[in-house]
Amino acid sequence: MSDLRVIIKRDSASPEERLVTTGTTAAELFEGERSVVAARVAGQLRDLAHVVADGDEVEPVDITSDDGLNILRHSTAHVMAQAVQEIFPEAKLGIGPPIKDGFYYDFDVEQPFHPDDLKRVEKKMQEIVKRGQRFSRRPVSDEAAREELAAEPYKLELIGLKGSAAEAAEGASAEVGAGELTIYDNLDAKTGELCWKDLCRGPHLPTTRLIPAFKLMRSAAAYWRGSEKNKQLQRIYGTAWPTRDELKAYLDFLAEAEKRDHRKLGSELDLFSIPEQIGSGLAVFHPKGGIVRRVMEDYSRRRHEEEGYEFVYTPHATKGKLFETSGHLDWYADGMYPPMQLDEGVDYYLKPMNCPMHNLIFDARGRSYRELPLRLFEFGTVYRYEKSGVVHGLTRARGFTQDDAHIYCTREQMADELDKTLTFVLNLLRDYGLEDFYLELSTKDETKYVGSDEVWEEATEVLRQAAEKQGLPLVPDPGGAAFYGPKISVQTKDAIGRTWQMSTIQLDFNLPERFDLEYTAADGSRQRPVMIHRALFGSIERFFAVLLEHYAGAFPAWLAPVQAVGIPIGDAHVPYLEEFAAKARTKGLRIEVDSSSDRMQKKIRNAQKQKVPFMVIAGDEDIANNAVSFRYRDGSQKNGIPVEDALAEIADAVERRVQV
Repeated sequence: MSDLRVIIKRDSASPEERLVTTGTTAAELFEGERSVVAARVAGQLRDLAHVVADGDEVEPVDITSDDGLNILRHSTAHVMAQAVQEIFPEAKLGIGPPIKDGFYYDFDVEQPFHPDDLKRVEKKMQEIVKRGQRFSRRPVSDEAAREELAAEPYKLELIGLKGSAAEAAEGASAEVGAGELTIYDNLDAKTGELCWKDLCRGPHLPTTRLIPAFKLMRSAAAYWRGSEKNKQLQRIYGTAWPTRDELKAYLDFLAEAEKRDHRKLGSELDLFSIPEQIGSGLAVFHPKGGIVRRVMEDYSRRRHEEEGYEFVYTPHATKGKLFETSGHLDWYADGMYPPMQLDEGVDYYLKPMNCPMHNLIFDARGRSYRELPLRLFEFGTVYRYEKSGVVHGLTRARGFTQDDAHIYCTREQMADELDKTLTFVLNLLRDYGLEDFYLELSTKDETKYVGSDEVWEEATEVLRQAAEKQGLPLVPDPGGAAFYGPKISVQTKDAIGRTWQMSTIQLDFNLPERFDLEYTAADGSRQRPVMIHRALFGSIERFFAVLLEHYAGAFPAWLAPVQAVGIPIGDAHVPYLEEFAAKARTKGLRIEVDSSSDRMQKKIRNAQKQKVPFMVIAGDEDIANNAVSFRYRDGSQKNGIPVEDALAEIADAVERRVQV
């Protein structure tokens, strides 16, 4: 047997040249390394059973890596599908790709899955895992695949979609691609007999025994290939992790996230609702939620004024011609509400964004270079027709208000203005209590853009330099830009480590061209301005939801709808606390007095449930000493505080925007 030369590459070590015999597999290269579940050979992910060739560069794929986790989860999806078909033989297979933190598989079954069905499936999966079935890859021709999978209509459809169309179908790339078709057989560990099979590109784990920890989460309806025109299937979601401890940590994280769900807290704290009578994705803010929103907006408005922004207002609807000029009807029509025909057949649209109208404000009269940079700002409500399946509380709504700004500047001012804008954005987010950031640079989508390549390259490089000045991690997002220009997105982590996209800053040479915007330069010539799009919160509704979940409803005192509640020990102490509250209101503080018939302990519990920062308690001794007692949200207490000191402590917490 001849010797072959292979190169072993690892992240933290120099490449290692190794001589092996013909027929050596990736598994043999990494024998004894139990955490290695696959290999990347010549840049392609392969099963450990893959036979290496002379000159191959081979990298181990650890189960804890992103690729390793995907392989683990996709393998677990296969086990789940096998279990479903063992319990429900009539079930037809859809697709089963790995997703963030887990996997799913779609099935065509007669009845929706019941929670008890999921328990049965999970138990059957555990049996399959213990059997140690081998995942075995087998190339097949299109004709052979159709013959083998004749009883699986959805697999037959995927075979017909092989290639670019399949890549565009939801999750289909996990099953078929542009190359050869492969089927994975699940083989009995002892006899090698076929237990189950599925059309799949792979790779997979060597055996089911390498699935350490998994759990089925829920079932839901899902349209085949993500299209409402297709049949509705039943989808089972699950999660899988390299260890039981990691699975437990993930489930604990989900439990904490559920407690913080802004929709749940919004109802419990009486902040907002989304009435069915109004429509999906269209929220109303209740008085307490209105206070939080107003405080957020007022502080933002003040900071913008300090930074030289000028406030404008634009209507909610416009003639369609405006969006023809901007290009949105060419590139964004699917995300817009259908037109209303008015004025003898003229199409009017609810606006999905504010930038075209701001361009008209810029163009309303002649502009001089002395006016630039011109920073226009608006709390502008926009409407986007999101599919019902993606609408999610306030974080993915159909109607929302953007804190939208458009900056018009000269080419020479561009770099400095981007630097100032990004610094302003990050500092303002920090003021609201967010601290952990990284930046994402979204570059041109080669299939969806306007303008020249040279302009895009210049804009992208200027944005990159502005981002790097902040000293934060910068992550590439290839193809993620809007059609008119590249962007920087500010990503932040909340209190439990989830990442949220916050502000976006987009550099645009194209809309000024499309709107023929000009200013008079110092030499008297007419020049085209550069346009910077900037939304700081993204939308007020979404930012409200992010803060609500970040703080788990316990807003810092400056944002809390009720900053203090007076709790009398007895009815005789109510007037004293009413007088305290009146003094507090003269200082701009938001305070209520609980004069209900509930006992004092019940009033304290009610205030704790409402997550009020300060509970101000008064009894005979407090009144005698012109004092009050404080009970804080964490249950600690401070007694005998002089009234003026108590008012000052609340006011100081509000002024310094601190958590108490």
